[in-house]
Amino acid sequence: MPSTPAASSTPPNGASGKPAQAKPADKADSADAAAPTMVPGSFDALPGWGRDDVRAAWPAFMASCGVLVKRAEWKEPCTIARQVSADSDQAIRQFFEAFFVPNRIVAADGSQSGLVTGYYEPLLHGARKRGGPYQTPLYKVPDDLVSVDLSGVYPELKNLRLRGKLVGKKVVPYATRAEIERAPAMAGKELMWVDDEVEAFFLQVQGSGRVQLTDTQETVRVAYADQNGHPYKSIGKYLVEKGELTLSQASAQGIKAWIAGHPTRKDELFNANPSYVFFKEERLPDPKVGPKGALGVPLTPQRSVAIDSRYVPLGAPLFLATTQANSDIPMQRLVMAQDTGGAIRGAIRVDYFFGFGAEAAENAGRMKQSGMVWVLLPKQAPAR
Repeated sequence: MPSTPAASSTPPNGASGKPAQAKPADKADSADAAAPTMVPGSFDALPGWGRDDVRAAWPAFMASCGVLVKRAEWKEPCTIARQVSADSDQAIRQFFEAFFVPNRIVAADGSQSGLVTGYYEPLLHGARKRGGPYQTPLYKVPDDLVSVDLSGVYPELKNLRLRGKLVGKKVVPYATRAEIERAPAMAGKELMWVDDEVEAFFLQVQGSGRVQLTDTQETVRVAYADQNGHPYKSIGKYLVEKGELTLSQASAQGIKAWIAGHPTRKDELFNANPSYVFFKEERLPDPKVGPKGALGVPLTPQRSVAIDSRYVPLGAPLFLATTQANSDIPMQRLVMAQDTGGAIRGAIRVDYFFGFGAEAAENAGRMKQSGMVWVLLPKQAPAR
């Protein structure tokens, strides 16, 4: 274990429900820490701006405004937005063109494109009581997990929390994934039990999901509650480094296929990621509503994205120019930065929320494209 408790922010991919939710993140290295440049431009320069159905993004924007309206530079546009017809593509487009400036993100090394991946809300099958096929626990936050917000002491560490446990008067690192899996102290901390250990692991990567409970005949949402403080490590990258998969094979589907062919090495693979996510149960009154992201509002399928909030303002509208998974078909659309994630690091780094269901899972698992990003900032917003 490391000699000091790990600092982290959220889970790996998107769907948070966590503070600046999302997934566990490593401390920034020097490349990540270098500030990008925001280059102001015009809407005419956005590829596909005139073709996007911006009406589909409007509910997500209004959800962001529910949070952002409290900030001075967002008050005017978010207040006026209430008067815009949600059914008028022209009115919405004119609104953004009147009140916002698209700022193209250029990384510190001069690059203008970055990685675009995808995430989704999975469905698992489980029970409240252990039995039969339901042998894999989803854990609640342990009582001995200590979480400290570092920004109060070190403002430059905004979005990072110190996690560990108290031993005497010292905060020491919390247990790793491997240690948690075999820790008898976790007995009684089970939120529920599911029937698939592999899907339970990927649930932690996604950050939230739904569980269909067979013993109570209900479907509930499990959302990110906290994390053990250890940095998220990609098991796909681990398999590539070990020569087990090529980079193109290391999709969610490829990793699951590898596990199916190497069942005795499953624990080795999972334990390569020391991060462990704890969950909380939430009601699911409307199956059409997505999980809450780091901004604290429900995510909108295909219009919400996770970003690195060190560089991109959480809640801001973005214009994303990328391509569909495993394709050269353009995907150019208005999206909202409403989530964060431990694996989402860098100025031009986007995790695209595909939504819920099998199709969303398929698309998210294969999404690994290059893309460009413009941040739409209010015209009176101070330069970042």
